[in-house]
Order: sequence, then C-alpha cells, then structure tokens
Amino acid sequence: MGFFDKVKDAAMNQFIEVIEWLDDSGNTILYRFPVYQQEIKNGAQLIVRESQTAVFVFEGQVADVFTPGRYTVEGGNTPILSKLGAWKFGFNSPIKSEVYFVNTKQFTDMKWGTANPIMLRDADFGIVRLRAFGAYSLRVADPAMFIKEVAGTNAHFQTEDIDEQLKRAIVTEFSDALG
Repeated sequence: MGFFDKVKDAAMNQFIEVIEWLDDSGNTILYRFPVYQQEIKNGAQLIVRESQTAVFVFEGQVADVFTPGRYTVEGGNTPILSKLGAWKFGFNSPIKSEVYFVNTKQFTDMKWGTANPIMLRDADFGIVRLRAFGAYSLRVADPAMFIKEVAGTNAHFQTEDIDEQLKRAIVTEFSDALG
C-alpha cells in the first residue's frame, strides 16, 4: 500500500462525528463504542442518553466519566493531522482512546433459587429440607469501578455474564443465614 493510499484510508475511516449508543437489547450493561483504531476525531459529538454514562479510557486508564447530555470532544485526534504527525509510527497514531457506554438503569426480575434443598435440623420437626427462590434487581452505581473490577476490556457485557455469580452469592448468603 502506497503513501497516498494510507492517507486516503486514514481519512476515510476516521469520519466519526457522533458517538452515541441506543440499546435495543434490554439486557446490555456495557457496550464499547466501535471507533476505527480507537482514534476519536477532535470535535466529535458525544451523546449520552438518560440511564447511561460514557466512560473514556485513554491509554488504558479511565480518563473521564460523562453523565447524560451532549458533549463536544476536545483535544481528541483530528483525522488528517494525527495521521500526518504519526508518519514515524507507520501512520498509526500513538494516542488511543476508547468509549464505553454503561447502562445505569435498574435491571429487574433477575431470578435466583437453590439448586438443591438445604438440609436443616429442627428440634420439633427433625431434618427439614428447605428450598428458596426469588427475584432481585441490579444496577451499576460506579461505572468506572465496574469497568475496572468486573467488565474489564470486554466490548459487550450483558446481565447473563454476571447473573450466575450473583445467584451463587445470594444462595450462599441464604445458606449461611439458615446455618
């Protein structure tokens, strides 16, 4: 690929003007916005909807968390200038950013239950087999911490990805409370 092909390819693939996420799944907790080579155009518009936050990750670290609203991204990479300034890096800009959208709504009607009966010794009834089940809700309270501690670099994180862990924690607490 020649020099002008690289510049043309860089310019054509960099025109991201609006960064926004519309969740139509109903169970997505985190979504990484696809940005060509993680380079965000200077002046891009970031739209964060109600019940969302946008988390900017710059060079592997959480840089900023945006609450609902419209923002203009300043200080990002401009498509042509960053490519021409990055000629010594093979036209791959060394400044990389990622945008994660975190759904902060409450995810309701998450089911839990004991897989097997829990054996309990009672003075009046002898050995009793108890089963328990119910529903719980979850919500992300701290998006930056959620990315650092739970989701990591996953591009798409759904309720199913954490559901089993939460069910086990609830059943363990229930079993301990009975004991």
